[in-house]
Amino acid sequence: MSLTESGVVVSDSLLGWAAIEEVLAEPRKVFWVDEGRATPIHVFSETTGWVRTLCPTASAPTVLVSGFPMHRIKGSDPMKDSEAKLRALGKVRGKVLDTATGLGYTAILASRSAAEVVTIELDPAALEIARFNPWSQELFSRSNIRQIVGDAFDEVPKLDQGCFAGVIHDPPTFALAGELYSGEFYRALQRVMKFGGTLFHYVGDPESAHGKKHYPGIMRRLHESGFAKTKVAAEAFGITALAG
Repeated sequence: MSLTESGVVVSDSLLGWAAIEEVLAEPRKVFWVDEGRATPIHVFSETTGWVRTLCPTASAPTVLVSGFPMHRIKGSDPMKDSEAKLRALGKVRGKVLDTATGLGYTAILASRSAAEVVTIELDPAALEIARFNPWSQELFSRSNIRQIVGDAFDEVPKLDQGCFAGVIHDPPTFALAGELYSGEFYRALQRVMKFGGTLFHYVGDPESAHGKKHYPGIMRRLHESGFAKTKVAAEAFGITALAG
């Protein structure tokens, strides 16, 4: 990137001062620069009806889904958020299941120690956004990441029994995907996990009204589904449990 009297050269494309002013007027958007034009990176999903927008932060971008960020950005950032989830899961040497790909940060981090990561994404628009994001490129280049496009509720029961040493379950909110918080889905996760394997289930701030409402029920359903040693992982805003 270089500065000229006419504007800024980005990736061999001159972006004029008028275009730069337009970018500065949209601080919650990431732009794609090509042939002198800056285009905001957002996609409307025909699958979900949601608009996904790549959004800058102090570190790696997050994605806004209908205006709501998909990573913790208050007092944290997307990479710290993802790293906290992996710390809660612990180091896994075998296979890891990631039930919601998104921008792929948790799948990428898990793939650096796991033998293989299988990651499931409901919305093709999420992967389209990820292809624009420099921080997501290992999602498409690492040989030990396998992607599945589909609904995790339908896809997990198709997976082999007892093959995952770890599971990262980071679903949309309960209001958007209540079935992914159900006993039926937790039993499906339990079936595909190795005995003693670790589950990390993102829920949200345990001290929030949302957390106080949902944590007890989730922990009860996990226990009823065969998981043991369920406990709150407060730093990661979630719950850990061991497959029985």
